[in-house]
Amino acid sequence: MMRYTLPRDMYYGNGALEQLRNIRGKKAILILGGGSMKRFGFVDKVVNYLTDAGIEIKLFENVEPDPSVETVMKGAAVMREYEPDWIIAMGGGSPIDAAKAMWVFYEYPDTTFEEIIQPFSFPTLRQKAKFIAIPSTSGTATEVTAFSVITDYAKGIKYPLADFNITPDIAIVDPVLAETMPPTLTAHTGMDALTHAVEAYVSTLNSPFTDPLALKAIQMVFEYLPASYEGDKTAREQMHYAQCMAGQAFSNALLGIVHSMAHKTGAAFSTGHIPHGCANAIYLPYVIKYNAKNAAKRYADISKYLGITGTETECVKALCDKIDEYNVKLNIPKTLKDFGIKEEEFLDKVPAIAEAAVGDACTGSNPRPITPKEMEKLLTCTYYGTEVDF
Repeated sequence: MMRYTLPRDMYYGNGALEQLRNIRGKKAILILGGGSMKRFGFVDKVVNYLTDAGIEIKLFENVEPDPSVETVMKGAAVMREYEPDWIIAMGGGSPIDAAKAMWVFYEYPDTTFEEIIQPFSFPTLRQKAKFIAIPSTSGTATEVTAFSVITDYAKGIKYPLADFNITPDIAIVDPVLAETMPPTLTAHTGMDALTHAVEAYVSTLNSPFTDPLALKAIQMVFEYLPASYEGDKTAREQMHYAQCMAGQAFSNALLGIVHSMAHKTGAAFSTGHIPHGCANAIYLPYVIKYNAKNAAKRYADISKYLGITGTETECVKALCDKIDEYNVKLNIPKTLKDFGIKEEEFLDKVPAIAEAAVGDACTGSNPRPITPKEMEKLLTCTYYGTEVDF
């Protein structure tokens, strides 16, 4: 038996944020990132809509990019004192992911972070609060997924948390919020969405319910991402929907080793953080070539859906070439070396990173199994830009 879980309600379209006027409750806490939502006036709108609904509201601000375990625990403590019956997270993936994890420790103060690292091990939520997610970026789709990514900076590891309990109750997908994204963020989040859809389509847990969403999302990203990158509002709107569709697919079909690699390299190097979507964009063509031994037909299906013709091998190559072409258009480097990772540090750390990536929660649904030694070879290919031939 398999499971298919989505938010109970999703409101989308220009002005969908106003749906907050119809929420019923007493107290809400609004989890926010670094301040862009306040600068662009969206926080004021949320406060006004909730006030109209008769709901008291408290702000928890300044969740950092790639939220930490410490921020999660701090937010949960604030929730336990305030006792909201609605948790509302607005912004990029970081405040929404952080709020999901805070939710657990609000309702279950005695739970430890180590206990929820194991996939699908969360206690039953909604004992104290329900959850609304409002994305401002077009990539993570955390507003419709059963996932959250939290970083332990002391260990240099990103932990993907997975449990259907943290799928939001309500997603508000208002493309007006995404119009504020700068070009680089648009590029990285767009390629993150593409990776979600591609990995969902070839996942070992793909299904007739997830395949159409994944394929349509892939087609929409290729059609609209370049214009969205240039700031076209119509394209921004379509990308906001495409990433949400990709999220619905991967939340139920799961992901693969592109994400395993991105999770374990994002905070690993002294030269600085590798943005998640950028890491996915770099790794995706290499992983397709690795996985093709087991999943060439699925990748060829994607190519054919995009109008590419040829043999399976030709279609797989054409798909990789198309992704490489988009990375160039979006100013995304081809290799970790081009990104600026120091060679000596990479070579020193890659065995441990490879071991950790194989143990990542996303590895189990990858279409081709991988050992730590193979992962080390694959990561080395992504550093130097060498061909994947094993």
